[in-house]
Amino acid sequence: MFVRFPRRLFLFYLLGFTFAACKPQDGDGVEGTLTIGVINYGGGEQIINQYAKFNSYLGEKTNSYIQLEPVFNENRAVERLNARAWSLVFAPPGLAAIAIARHQYVPLFPLIGISNLRSIFVVRKDNPIADLKQLQGKTVALGQLGSATGYYFPLYNLYGTTLAEILFAPTPKAALELVAQGKAIACAVSEAELSLYSSQLAPTEFRILFKDPHYVPLGVVLIGPNVERNRQEFIRKVMSESSSDLAQEVGYVPNGQVPDYKYMISVVDRVSSISSKLQNKPVRLF
Repeated sequence: MFVRFPRRLFLFYLLGFTFAACKPQDGDGVEGTLTIGVINYGGGEQIINQYAKFNSYLGEKTNSYIQLEPVFNENRAVERLNARAWSLVFAPPGLAAIAIARHQYVPLFPLIGISNLRSIFVVRKDNPIADLKQLQGKTVALGQLGSATGYYFPLYNLYGTTLAEILFAPTPKAALELVAQGKAIACAVSEAELSLYSSQLAPTEFRILFKDPHYVPLGVVLIGPNVERNRQEFIRKVMSESSSDLAQEVGYVPNGQVPDYKYMISVVDRVSSISSKLQNKPVRLF
């Protein structure tokens, strides 16, 4: 009997266990396996091609096998951080804050991204709600654990509020869909995500209810504590010497300054103090 796998499940196995690598060469350099973690929201096979040249370059220069392990959302990424499964992580801001503060990952380079990214609460355009206080007793859609704009900043801004329920959407588009369908009165996403997905959910129109005044730091490339210190420095050197085209292909800035994560980490710490209550009904955020 043949077993038919859903396409998304098949892609998970295809991507999660694919070695996009080059065979280690004899001679000087670093030996072993480096596992690269990355969030692949779309779940498509193209991520293998996106990282192929970079993986070959890094594998050859460090004399290592390079294993690419994409995951489909921040929640799964946090699990991999907890397991210390990743040697290198191309981490969005919320995930980076967790990795730095709790798992001793070290930032190497900033990721290419939107430097003025901010978290927003979105409602339907025809909804008369005027401010965050009016979310009291309502159902709100948030993103996955690890998302700066969809989880940490909005929960920080809702601190002290009691909600009827929190619905956790697997993707920003799914969060907007919950609002469009009337299952949630508001959702939290970034301005860029609202711009990207709102037209796909027509004829529903959205508006911004609240915009967080703080800019979200750029994501970063992180190196894990399971990588020996001298090896960390060697990998940093190799990545800093890559061509600009190669670095751009996978989305990091070789000569860029790592952003300050102090405020982001303080937000994560505050939210962590109420995280055990988020599945309750009602949800008391204090």
